Formats: sequence, C-alpha cells, structure tokens
Amino acid sequence: MNYIRNILNSRSKNDGNFFLEIQKIIGFKPKDKTLYTKAFTHRSMNMKDKNGMVLNYERLEFIGDAMLGAVIAAYLYDEVPEGDEGYLTKMRSKVVSREHLNELGKELKLIDFVQSKIPKSNFGNNIHGNLFEALVGAVFLDKGYKECKKFIHKNVINEHIDIETLEGKVISYKSLLIEWCQKEKSTFDYNVYEDTGNDNIKHFSVKLSINGKVVAKGRATSKKKAEEKASKRAFFVFQNKINKALKE
Repeated sequence: MNYIRNILNSRSKNDGNFFLEIQKIIGFKPKDKTLYTKAFTHRSMNMKDKNGMVLNYERLEFIGDAMLGAVIAAYLYDEVPEGDEGYLTKMRSKVVSREHLNELGKELKLIDFVQSKIPKSNFGNNIHGNLFEALVGAVFLDKGYKECKKFIHKNVINEHIDIETLEGKVISYKSLLIEWCQKEKSTFDYNVYEDTGNDNIKHFSVKLSINGKVVAKGRATSKKKAEEKASKRAFFVFQNKINKALKE
C-alpha cells in the first residue's frame, strides 16, 4: 500500500485543499480517495502501482464516458417518449459531445487540480472534458450507479439540458450537409490539400463543391477541422433550404 500512500502524500503536499475542493464539487465525502487522485493524474507523471500498472485518469475517463452515455440515454428515453432511436441517438450525441464536455470541465475548473509534468498552458482544449469524464468514472467506482446518476443530473442534466435548444444545436456541420445532399440527391466533394504557406504548423485547405460548383472553403491544422469549417460556411449559405428539407 506504500504506492497509494505516496500518491496521497504527494497530492497533500501540492494541494492540501484538494479533497475538500473535490468534495464540494461531487457533493459527498470521498470513500476511496485514491480514485480521485488518479482522476486528476496526467500520464506525464509516469506513476505506476506495485504491479506495474499505469496510474492516470485515462481508464477512469473510459468508465465516465460510458456512465454519461447510459444516464443521458435513460433521461432522454423518459423525457421524450415520442423520440425514435435515431432522434434519441442524435440528442445524446449533442449532450456528450466533446465541445459540451469541455465546457463542463471548464465551468468546474477541473484543470486546476490536475497533476502533470506538462505546463497547463500546453494542454489542448480536450483536457477539460477528459477530466470531467474521469471524475464521473471515479464517482461511479467510489459510490455506485445511484450516486453517479445523481452527480450527472446535478452537473449535466439539470443545468445544461434543454430539449428545444438541443434540437437546434449542430454538432457536425459536415454530417448535416451530407445528409441534406443525400436527401436532395446532390453530389458533393471535399477537395483537401496541404496548404502550409508561411506557417510553421502544417495546415490543410479544402474546397467544398456541391453539384460541381465550389460553395465554400476552409483552412485549419487538420483535414477534419478544415472540412468542418468549410461545411459550416456552406451551411449558413444554404441554411433555410437545409432546415426546410431536413424537417420534411
């Protein structure tokens, strides 16, 4: 048990208020403190247990993702009895989207608690959502489904879910545009090419064509982001037509 004690001691030295602050967030006194320590330990710390197993938040993140999906799915099933499988799947995806989870993590200021050898300023935006998922996973393993469900309802459902708002929220402009093109039997093409220019970081540009005509362009640090940016611009060009067609 020395490895666990060392982790707890390390956390106490770095932040004596850690468990007090976590208790305020989760709403109860932690039963197994090591879970919450692990939930905020980045892989750069290179911590391992006595069996050589890696100690960081990534496995808890996996559990948290599953619990969020299950609880949100059950809520939507009860809340929208007329919703079919496709509708419920889309709505759940909007709630547990990476963008939304990042917002939740930022609101709770979870990055303030992370232990890492990497400066916090160097983390990407997804660290916020990753930590939130890890915290959900820790709550589930520490207190079980009932308390985990209560935590998710308090921090996700009660505060952030409005069915009407969610229905109008777009999580992927590319998917929406492709759905519209397929329904309208229109051809579409994403012509992506490397466009580094004078930038130190590699960039990609994309030309989005519909029925052989270029309707939008996008440029970003990845092909996926460039395609999404072009799709978003195209969506606002055809917004009225798309909304009308997809509602029919």
